[in-house]
Amino acid sequence: MCGIAGWVSYDPAHPVTAGTAHAMTHTMACRGPDAHGLWLDDRVALGHRRLAVIDPDGGKQPMTFGHAGRTVAALTYSGEVFNFRELRTELESRGHTFRTQSDTEVVLHAYLEWGEDFTERLNGMYAFALWDARTRELLLVRDRMGIKPLYYFPLPGGLLFGSEPKAILAHPAVRPAVDAEGLAELVAFTKTPGHAVYKGMYELPPGHTLRVRSSGTLLRRYWALEARDHTDDLDTTVARIRELLEDIIARQMVADVPLGTLLSGGLDSSVITALGARQRTAEGGAPVRSFALDFARHAENFTADDWRGTRDSPYADLLARHAGADHRVVTLPPSALLDPAAREAVMRARDLPFDLGDGDTSLYLLFKAVREQCTVALSGESADEVFGGYRWFHHPDSVAADTFPWLAPPFGTGISGPGSGPGEALLDRGLLEKIDLQGYRAQRYRDALAEVPHVAGASPVERRMREIGYLHLTRFVQWMLDRKDRASMAVGLEVRVPFCDHRLVEYVFNTPWTMKTFDGREKSLLRAATRDLLPPEIADRVKAPYPTTRDPHYLDGLRTALRRVTEGPDSPVRPLLDGPSLAAATADDSQPGYRTGTELVLALDFWLRTQDVSLEF
Repeated sequence: MCGIAGWVSYDPAHPVTAGTAHAMTHTMACRGPDAHGLWLDDRVALGHRRLAVIDPDGGKQPMTFGHAGRTVAALTYSGEVFNFRELRTELESRGHTFRTQSDTEVVLHAYLEWGEDFTERLNGMYAFALWDARTRELLLVRDRMGIKPLYYFPLPGGLLFGSEPKAILAHPAVRPAVDAEGLAELVAFTKTPGHAVYKGMYELPPGHTLRVRSSGTLLRRYWALEARDHTDDLDTTVARIRELLEDIIARQMVADVPLGTLLSGGLDSSVITALGARQRTAEGGAPVRSFALDFARHAENFTADDWRGTRDSPYADLLARHAGADHRVVTLPPSALLDPAAREAVMRARDLPFDLGDGDTSLYLLFKAVREQCTVALSGESADEVFGGYRWFHHPDSVAADTFPWLAPPFGTGISGPGSGPGEALLDRGLLEKIDLQGYRAQRYRDALAEVPHVAGASPVERRMREIGYLHLTRFVQWMLDRKDRASMAVGLEVRVPFCDHRLVEYVFNTPWTMKTFDGREKSLLRAATRDLLPPEIADRVKAPYPTTRDPHYLDGLRTALRRVTEGPDSPVRPLLDGPSLAAATADDSQPGYRTGTELVLALDFWLRTQDVSLEF
């Protein structure tokens, strides 16, 4: 998987230096615990931290290709290309020879053969930087769905890049500053493609390349969702989805290190585990390993509600027995979720304060436990975005609302009015007006709708549901993928997301909504395509969100932490908060509704204290 960082400078007065490049790369150590490398030329430095997954002995980086004693190209690469074997065969037929068995070398040779158009041939999750010594240009590339992150920061006469903002912030020319727009992006609960929150920093949008020349930069989109007529009938559509899933799993089960699956007992993760188990059986391999999350005393504290009707653990156990998986349960007590070391590790990994609280901490601790057994794990992440699984896909008010559906009533219930999130509950009302949070969300929503491709002659319902799907595949999923990437790479675990294969995404995106819900349920096509793999109890299970602890001791711990960080005149977060709301949240009889807002405040406090962030508004 790995972490990358680097620096290109065309300004002779500000040459690249090994010391600074090394410091930038070192911030990526958690992403690549197995090895590190640094390659320098007179204009560029490429840094790499390696998590060895394919060809551990041969895939060292940065990787170069030379001819006649001169370097032609150099590559620092993060991620996996799942069709590298097919590409290697084609390149060999064109005269290329290979020294390793790694996908990294295939990517390097693919560029040498096809130039920048090689991106159209890659299937996978990746972010990389490639220096072409012939043209003295740097090429940054990010995968179609944005599974792997890549940030950059233009400088006079050059540019910095890294897998995470912390790599760029390690450069002495960069100060962490956030303006009003950055803060609005931070709390808006929608991830704008290209926006990095920090002033002057950008995230390379999914499906884009950025070519860096001495004369400037050129951003190019090489992939986008397109509107196509869907001509397959229902049976053919279901069969095609099953065919794609089987091919995707076969590709993504390839690794030269231990591999497992993340199993919640929901439809998505159960499909991945069941298909993975079949693949292992077909190969004559050992049973697939699966991992589930649970909370101490969860059974006794659990009460069914509108969001979650059942616990996950019994269903995960059922699927594991059904598929013959080697199953392990990671059980977390409240003390683990409140452990300052774990919470700080999560916040350092995220680089920015987010408001999922124990949803982030539990994910990090789950990944940490999985990493003790496996280096790679397959996840059911993104199936809800692809197949229409979230409740707001099916609620008439949220579908009809003039905002992002996950922020629309009855789901968006924050203090800044309809279309806001609960994380805002403790923020100062004047601050929210100053950064114009409502206006920011509204503009970002309009920008997103303007991008949506439509099929001529579609009904109003089909047009609107295409918009809803596009919003999830280009905005909401980015937020979820970033969360997954940071929590997993903080412990050196590669998490693959089969439902983000662009072939599947393209096909299902253009499937009519009436077909996606043909049986009156969420994710109808996925259920139909995989029902034979699953016990009926799981195939028919209602969608449940990612679990959070219900233990009252956790809420007590949050309240205590909130009091601690907001007391005293030196509290950096206190000026951002609403006094009456803070008093209500810290009272002994505070309501659970302040939980998400408290989580955000704790993250903001840590961020301001440790990053020396300048708020410029």
